[in-house]
Amino acid sequence: MIPCTIDHLHLRSPNPRAAAAFYAEVFGATIKGEVMNGAALRMIVDLSGLTLFIEEVPATTPTPPTPPFVGYEHIGLTVKDIAAAMAEVKARGLTVVMDIKELSPQLTIAFIEGPDRVRIELLQRS
Repeated sequence: MIPCTIDHLHLRSPNPRAAAAFYAEVFGATIKGEVMNGAALRMIVDLSGLTLFIEEVPATTPTPPTPPFVGYEHIGLTVKDIAAAMAEVKARGLTVVMDIKELSPQLTIAFIEGPDRVRIELLQRS
């Protein structure tokens, strides 16, 4: 076993400032800074304790395929009231991938699409 802790999740975007602003505006993330990684801008964002590095790529970079696919699939975010969260998502005109679905009496989920086709799962656990 290799002991470890989470350091960051690295995302790619043709517009990292806009992607960082999305997480700040929609989920209350904090933009911690920006650095240059060679010629690429990297935004550093704190999303509820998870550090996101959102790094610039050319606009011609391929987007991910439609899930399911092998590898990274989505970010899961716990919310207290999934109905209220989804009402805000819809009021903002964000893309709903899967509306609210109760998987069990203890777990309700929904999926939305963030910038650059990043899938975000909203979960309400009781």
